[in-house]
Amino acid sequence: MRLTRPGRLLALGAAVAFIASACAGQAGTTAPSIGPSTAPTAAGSAAESGAPSAAAFDWKKYAGSEITFLANEHPWTDGMKPLLDQFTQETGIKVNLQPFSEDLYFDKMEQVLRASPGTADVYFLPMDSTAFSQFNAGLIEPLNAYLDDPTKTAADYDLKDFPQGFLDPGTYPPGDAAAKLYGIPISFETYILFSNKDLVDKYLGGVMPKTFDELIAAAEKINKDGAKDGVVGAVMRGIRSDTIMDTFSGVVFDAWGAKDAPPPYGLWFDGAWDKPRLTDPAVCAGMTNYAKLLAAGPSNKFAIDWPDANTLFSQGKAAFFIDASLFGPSYEDPANSQVAGKVGYSALPPASADGGSYTGHWLWGLGIPKNAPNKDAAWYFTQWMTNKANTAKIGGTTGGAPRLSSYSDPAYTGKLVPEYVAAVNEAMKTSRTTVVFKDEWKDGALAIVDGMLAIANGGDPTAACAKANDALLKAVNK
Repeated sequence: MRLTRPGRLLALGAAVAFIASACAGQAGTTAPSIGPSTAPTAAGSAAESGAPSAAAFDWKKYAGSEITFLANEHPWTDGMKPLLDQFTQETGIKVNLQPFSEDLYFDKMEQVLRASPGTADVYFLPMDSTAFSQFNAGLIEPLNAYLDDPTKTAADYDLKDFPQGFLDPGTYPPGDAAAKLYGIPISFETYILFSNKDLVDKYLGGVMPKTFDELIAAAEKINKDGAKDGVVGAVMRGIRSDTIMDTFSGVVFDAWGAKDAPPPYGLWFDGAWDKPRLTDPAVCAGMTNYAKLLAAGPSNKFAIDWPDANTLFSQGKAAFFIDASLFGPSYEDPANSQVAGKVGYSALPPASADGGSYTGHWLWGLGIPKNAPNKDAAWYFTQWMTNKANTAKIGGTTGGAPRLSSYSDPAYTGKLVPEYVAAVNEAMKTSRTTVVFKDEWKDGALAIVDGMLAIANGGDPTAACAKANDALLKAVNK
């Protein structure tokens, strides 16, 4: 799904500019208590296998090597660049950085992965169906042999510091007990609620909705009462495209709740590709929730993707916005935002007053091509840039550090608004991957989107979900 996520395209400048102004405040939050974050059985970590101390680790083992890093022009890349000289000093490995704008990156990535001989040693890995397709084509190097070798992975690397839900999208074959890890997370986005505090005060008496039904009612009220002021209740991605599926899935996960949705089938299928479950009451309720919030938006709501939605919210013209957490830092930059200091951040409102909040996430990672000429040195680069300290440092430029330890590290939390850190922290506790591990998934995604759009246009939810369920079955079983 290209050109879809702010996690890919926030290098437009807003998020990076925020860092220069470094919002005030030290977050006092602690690491989220996500359940056991064990690595896949086949992955493990060197720290668990009697590895030597970190101080004894030989970082100069591949000194004199030169690696090529194929990178997307992304805030993570901007945060990584100042560390390159230190990496070379500590390892003796020279890095040839080759960044590409996102509109060029994906084609270049596919070319490089298939080149003979190989020309890149490490690359920006989209941890979704793109990486899964690359795995199926035999284009990615599994990382287990590096992680399990105490002479190649420092004892303090601590793979378990990544939530298991963040490792799953890069673990293949999905759901297989012998699955291997093919990517290390570098930046994630989870789907949270942004609110305009001024508009909540003006139209709702300062009372934030506590459930998703209350959120829809609040958005509908503001959409009606704020029309004279040019204000809408909510703004959401509303175009007919598979590119809205990650945010959309986050909202449906909120209605789905704590029930299992294991890979490869995930949220939309009941354990088999011939068993779509859009007619499940919870799934259909989640689709309806998204549709109703979308309907409480501007007149051109069905032409809006994330850039327009982000602009409307940052201009103070929308009360509520559900989308990627990575937008948050940009809203606090007064040079690029009219809502700096006026934004509320929270996990998605639960489906019921006695329920919990649930959502989804998407990640970028680092991977090593199967045809990489310098794999060992590439792994040194990968583990060094994704260790605890550097994840926190680089995370300050993305707002999406994927390690648990970052949430108690001032190098990360000190650059971000405490309320934002707390909201992302809370969302991480129940976040699950939005990835559907199915080749040629676009038609299936569009079948689901069509069902939601039918509801947003006033259609009966039960009938719309049933029709979309049939379309999804046909789309994935051609």
